[in-house]
Amino acid sequence: MLNVIELFAGVGGFRLGLEATKGFEVVWGNQWEPSKKAQDAFNCYANRFKENGIHSNEDIMTVDEKLLSGLNANVIVGGFPCQDYSVARSLSGEKGIQGKKGVLFWEIIRIATEVKPKYILLENVDRLLKSPSKQRGRDFSIMLASFRDLGYTVEWRVINAAEYGQAQRRRRIFIFAVRNDIQFVQKREHIDDAIMLKKEGFFAKAFPVWDNEESKKIIEFSLADDLVEISDEFSKNYYNSGIMRGNRVYSEELIPKLETAITLGEILQSNVDEKYYLNENAIEKFKYLKGAKKIERTAANGHKYIFSEGGMAFPETLDKPGRTMLTSEGTVNRSTHVVADPDTNRLRILTPVECERLNGFPDNWTDTMSDRMRYFCMGNALVVGLIERMGKRILEIEKEDNEAIQEKPMQMSLF
Repeated sequence: MLNVIELFAGVGGFRLGLEATKGFEVVWGNQWEPSKKAQDAFNCYANRFKENGIHSNEDIMTVDEKLLSGLNANVIVGGFPCQDYSVARSLSGEKGIQGKKGVLFWEIIRIATEVKPKYILLENVDRLLKSPSKQRGRDFSIMLASFRDLGYTVEWRVINAAEYGQAQRRRRIFIFAVRNDIQFVQKREHIDDAIMLKKEGFFAKAFPVWDNEESKKIIEFSLADDLVEISDEFSKNYYNSGIMRGNRVYSEELIPKLETAITLGEILQSNVDEKYYLNENAIEKFKYLKGAKKIERTAANGHKYIFSEGGMAFPETLDKPGRTMLTSEGTVNRSTHVVADPDTNRLRILTPVECERLNGFPDNWTDTMSDRMRYFCMGNALVVGLIERMGKRILEIEKEDNEAIQEKPMQMSLF
């Protein structure tokens, strides 16, 4: 059983996926929503996992990392916010490098430095690879270099959940860092980077891709030793998959082997409450929001320009997976799903249970809070089924490491 520290836990998507494998135990989970009196996500998490592990509802920046070192955690997981990761030399020049204040990624590094877990699994929006827009790839490179400096090898993959059998077309980047003394790293140090990404690496086994040797979207380079140099000067275009070993980085655009996805129609409920149906006024608003349009606008400097956007399916197609769910789901918003109810053929929004199903959560998992907050939490959540696959992969790597340790000959003493 691997002990886990869960950061930025939300309503427990990481934990649900990992614990479904029967090989993980979350010993400490933290969820805290700043500037809010009602801690809905934490209350849901604590209620669903009550009496199992320590539940922390405090600002992660105030947590003493030394208190976590005694938990014997082998794994750290979390879906952290996408922020500005720029760094600078400290004013004295003697205290090393300072990350931008309030950036929660540095809290992961702080805790990992103390706990030294074997494995770290993180999730973020895929635009992280291109952030910031004026210096593409800088933020992600700072992250890679930070893990390198702690003694980790890193793999990443942008995964669209629907391409691997899930019910939602949700694209997210997953980052897996494994400590360099683990057998998974040591036994594969001479395997080609491309083969690692396509066949032998962490993601390749759980999320198969086509072995397209003619890919033209490849980049290889060495990361600078100095984080400040990366922060000030680095700019590269990363692709949807990659690996960092030491200073060497290899990234390639991979093509997934598509699996049959769950459709939106398959997750719909029957006999839903009348409150989810749309009146004529809401229908007209949705028609406008989802329709194609060209609008003349004026910028702050007086410059006139044409804002345009394409049309969206209205109502949603039920024979495809759902679109990416946002925190605004359920409101009169362009991104909200509107379906023709199969029972009544009337237009309605998704129910909170249907949103839970889009992410692979059990029905009524979030029924401890209001509908608005249920939609918000599901818009922030990850797809549980993907985490379950990754959890199984970590267990395979852990088994390999344990078997290697057991195979080492015991040193005998003559005295």
